[in-house]
Amino acid sequence: MPSTRSLAQWVEQLERFCAQAMHPDSLLGPYDAARERKRLAVAAGCGLTGIQVAPEHGGFGAPYSIKALIAQRLASLDFGVSMAVINSQNVADDLSQWLPIAVSQRWVPGLLTGDLIGCTALTEPAAGSDFSAITTHAVQTAEGWRLQGEKTWIINAQVADIFLVYAQTEPGSGAAGIAAFVVEAKREGFERSIETFTSAAALSGTGGFRLQGYVAQTGELLHPPGLAFKRALESINGARVYVAAMCVGMLQESLRIAQAYGQRRATFGQALAQHQGWRWALAEAAIDLEAASALVQRAAQAIDEGIPSQDLAAKAKAFATRAAQRHLPVLLHAMGAEGLRDRYPLLRHVAAAQVATLVDGSTEMLLERISKNLKI
Repeated sequence: MPSTRSLAQWVEQLERFCAQAMHPDSLLGPYDAARERKRLAVAAGCGLTGIQVAPEHGGFGAPYSIKALIAQRLASLDFGVSMAVINSQNVADDLSQWLPIAVSQRWVPGLLTGDLIGCTALTEPAAGSDFSAITTHAVQTAEGWRLQGEKTWIINAQVADIFLVYAQTEPGSGAAGIAAFVVEAKREGFERSIETFTSAAALSGTGGFRLQGYVAQTGELLHPPGLAFKRALESINGARVYVAAMCVGMLQESLRIAQAYGQRRATFGQALAQHQGWRWALAEAAIDLEAASALVQRAAQAIDEGIPSQDLAAKAKAFATRAAQRHLPVLLHAMGAEGLRDRYPLLRHVAAAQVATLVDGSTEMLLERISKNLKI
């Protein structure tokens, strides 16, 4: 049974995964389900799908800040892979936390070994940020719960085996009627979408599915009505912080690459780094990088300590995503056409920064939340 790891041990395993499964060539091209299953299996072998899962369930029981650190490092190479790994970890953690161990052990060991891949399904074609408006519905029957509806823009949906699906049990009741269920892709009534969603953050495996008469057994009710909405919002709050951390990782790596390039590339008789305007562009990025990193660390610490973190999470995500949007194109441009080469992640990071602003609450939603809690 795994035990807790020191920070140094986590860094060692993280770098092991990056060396084994994050070579630049493996991050290119269209989404390949078989390749991504193998990548997630390597991540699991390094313990990255059991970060917060309690040791008694086979995980490491690490604090949230370790998950944020891992998300940041993985995203420095590829945002999509980071999202895929963290989301499967989240499913293992949720199942081990909220289900009786006799039930959760049907899936948690497979998620920890990488034999199974997990994802969480909230978004629908007509319900994104307005989570309480979901129309996927669940009707209780003698067999359990019969689910009907469609989910879209779901991380890992192209390969996932286990889905945590949120559905409305009482139409018209809004948040109060929402429940969450464990859904298996192999079971009758589950149909995976074949639509290609986006090439931005392609390795996140984003996709969709339909449930048509799918039956979830009584023991597969993860969160009952009255609790599911609250727990989903808690998860979204945590996701805002690790998405902010991912933006820090992308910006940090892009700044490192551009700075190294500026030292070796000569123009008009001197290194790029000797041109004042070029240096100032990197200095601007460095300022916002340090500020974004501090906000992420503060929010992650609050989660670790169990103190209210909603405003901190909103501020961290709003600032970090904006910093990534602002500086990543500038850093790419600072390298000229060289920055477009596939050997560098800058072009992927530019696209991923747009994705980051939309997932787990748009920037506008975050600003509205922050404004309502201003204390001056």
